[in-house]
Amino acid sequence: MSEHISRKELKHDRVRETIEHGAEAVLSHTRIASIAILVAIVFLTGYYGWKIYNDRQTAQAQAALDEAMKIFNAPILLPGQPSLPGEVSYVDPAQRSQDAEVRLSAVAARYPSTSPGRLARYYSAICLMDLDKLNQASEELKKLETGSDKELAALADYQKALIAERTGKNDQAIPILRALSNSGSILVPKPLVLLELAGILRQTNPKEAIALYEQIKKDYPNTNVADEADRGLGELAPQS
Repeated sequence: MSEHISRKELKHDRVRETIEHGAEAVLSHTRIASIAILVAIVFLTGYYGWKIYNDRQTAQAQAALDEAMKIFNAPILLPGQPSLPGEVSYVDPAQRSQDAEVRLSAVAARYPSTSPGRLARYYSAICLMDLDKLNQASEELKKLETGSDKELAALADYQKALIAERTGKNDQAIPILRALSNSGSILVPKPLVLLELAGILRQTNPKEAIALYEQIKKDYPNTNVADEADRGLGELAPQS
């Protein structure tokens, strides 16, 4: 009888231990699941909070950029030409560039991580170029080299090449243009880059310039760039 009870008790203890271990396992899994859910909630809350903030910042930046671009695109009036009511206009292009640069640089500084903010920085650099502040313009364009917007980076590189050309640094402009010609950029099309490159090479390597002009005429017939290439060949013919 005692042996029977002992076995019965032993069986009962094992059942109890199984239940206790099972309860502990369930409790442990429940805690892990709760922590996982809490982490997910925190992550999603943070993500959507950031997204809402980012969307709001982008919308504000776009509105500020639109206002600044009204100055950038303001018409230049001829002497004696009246301005239209409610329309921003200028008689001095330099003054327009100066006013636009102030507004655009403010947008870029306030919203640097947004697409409108980066675009504002690009147009700010264009205004600085118009004002012959080429060193400042180049510094602003360098800030656009990094980032996910490859098209804006290509535009910045193209303007940097133009700055290098304007300052007599053709050795810097040429490699930039060569790289751009193979970049596949939509906003900085290959024929435009090749035309600019050929224009620089006319002074240092007329044979390559001629080859580029011929390539443009062959690859892009019946276009404005082909007409420009034809004119470039005409100017080079007597020298070659």
